[in-house]
Amino acid sequence: MGISLEKLRSADDETLFEFEVKNRKYFERMVPSRGGDYYTFETFKLRHHLLLEEQAKGESYYYLIKDHSGLILGRINVVDIDKESKLGYLGYRVGEEYAGKKIAKKALKILIELLADTGVEHLLAKTTNNNTASQKLLEKNGFTYISTSEEEVEMNGKSLKFVYYRKDL
Repeated sequence: MGISLEKLRSADDETLFEFEVKNRKYFERMVPSRGGDYYTFETFKLRHHLLLEEQAKGESYYYLIKDHSGLILGRINVVDIDKESKLGYLGYRVGEEYAGKKIAKKALKILIELLADTGVEHLLAKTTNNNTASQKLLEKNGFTYISTSEEEVEMNGKSLKFVYYRKDL
């Protein structure tokens, strides 16, 4: 399946909201919930606008992963960019019906190419210890395991830990 990355735009708010609502239960099996307010359109629009402001300042880069018809398959982002240390934090999510189709792998490869012109030279990533698919994706794409947190978080009745990775571009 061919994909592309498109920078997040204001016009994406409705379709992205629909994507997030449709995949909420799936995402919340692997990552902590964004909270119920996130899934009201007015709150979502406000948060969407704040992300666009961050992107305009070069503090973060937000991309939608789309197929050839423009359908949103997922998201991939670099956030909290520290320009002095040239470091950013990677985040991504792919919709449930596209999981296991190498969408995130392709998107990560494209993202790394796009970062060449941004000044970001180092990426940090974290995932939960139960998300082995994400751990494998990071490792297969040259991320190095750093550590697993001692602190546990409660999610869906399970105690989980965060697993941290780094990649120098």
